[in-house]
Amino acid sequence: MRNSVKLMMALFLGVFLFSFQNESEVTTFKSSNKFVATDTLTWKMLGEIKYMKKKHASYGEVDFPIINTKLKKLAKKTIVMSGFIVPIDNKNYALSKNVFASCFFCGKSGPETIMGIKFKGATPKLKTDTYLTIRGTFRPNENDVEDWIYNCDNAEIVKGN
Repeated sequence: MRNSVKLMMALFLGVFLFSFQNESEVTTFKSSNKFVATDTLTWKMLGEIKYMKKKHASYGEVDFPIINTKLKKLAKKTIVMSGFIVPIDNKNYALSKNVFASCFFCGKSGPETIMGIKFKGATPKLKTDTYLTIRGTFRPNENDVEDWIYNCDNAEIVKGN
C-alpha cells in the first residue's frame, strides 16, 4: 500500500513539474536539425553466418563464409552501424561488436563480430574502444580471405567520437 502511494505521488510530481516547461524550449528541440541515426544493420544480423571449408592456394583448407541472402541484398547499399573502434594499424580501423579486450583478435569472438572500415576522405584519429555509429556503403565478402567478411566503405561518423 505504501509503495503504491509513493508511486502515485512521484507520478503526480513528475506531471506537475513538466507542466511548467517553457514552450520555447519545446519548440527549439523540435526544430533541431540533428541527424538521429538508427542502426540499419545489427551485430545479430551479421552473426547469422555459416562457413564452408574450401581449398585455398596459399593457406590450404580454409573456412569461407556463406553470407545469408538478407545481407547480400544490402550489398552496395547505405547502412548505419554502431560498435567499438579497434585499431588495426596506424591508419586503419575496424568496427567491433565487442571492446578490444574481447574482440575477434583476442580469440573470444568470431570474424563476423568485426567490420572493416574505409573512411570517406581522410582517416580520422580515433581512440580504441570509442563507441561510434557510422554510415557508409555495405560490402560483404565471401571470396577474399585477405579481407574482412564485412566492410563499410565511404564511412562517415554520424554519432560518437
